[in-house]
Amino acid sequence: MKVYGYIRVSSTEQNEDRQRMAMERLRVPRRNIFIDKQSGKDFERPQYKRMVKKIRPGDLLYILSIDRLGRNYQEIQEQWRVLTKEKSIDICVIDMPLLDTRTAKDLMGTFIADLVLQILSFVAQSERENIHKRQEQGIAAAKAKGVKFGRPPLDMPPDFGQIVEDWQEKHLTLDEALLRCGVGQATFYRRVRQYRTGKSGDGPKE
Repeated sequence: MKVYGYIRVSSTEQNEDRQRMAMERLRVPRRNIFIDKQSGKDFERPQYKRMVKKIRPGDLLYILSIDRLGRNYQEIQEQWRVLTKEKSIDICVIDMPLLDTRTAKDLMGTFIADLVLQILSFVAQSERENIHKRQEQGIAAAKAKGVKFGRPPLDMPPDFGQIVEDWQEKHLTLDEALLRCGVGQATFYRRVRQYRTGKSGDGPKE
């Protein structure tokens, strides 16, 4: 029997130390710890897939909590079935002792574990949906207050109009005009169009 650990964080900015420390306390070999840094909305994760290919019947998999496995109710249920039935391994959810297939072999134990799994996977998906909803509400509230998203605008030089005229009259090459404006070709052409149509206001901005 080999022991494995699976760790997931939602982004590269998040820290997996808490999960890693839990694996170390359980003496999971470092070479058998698989880490994905992406959303739990589905199981299209490279390290998870690599781990599933490597595990063999009778092996043991540790995860810290059910939401580290995933946040999609139906897919958590399906992956649990694949791991425990098709792959014939044991799973231990560290933060939820009732979800330890090594101790739930009888009918009652299996029933309780299945019930707990359904509840926790439902909660995991609900939390993912709530996070997404809060993000949308936050963005909408910020936009209502005038907060702008995306790159900050780039000021054109005060003599932009003169630069455009010099470029049009071939007193400046395109490269020279771009250098004086400090922008790329696509941005320069866009600002020129706005300048020509009178949409630039007091000073064209990117």
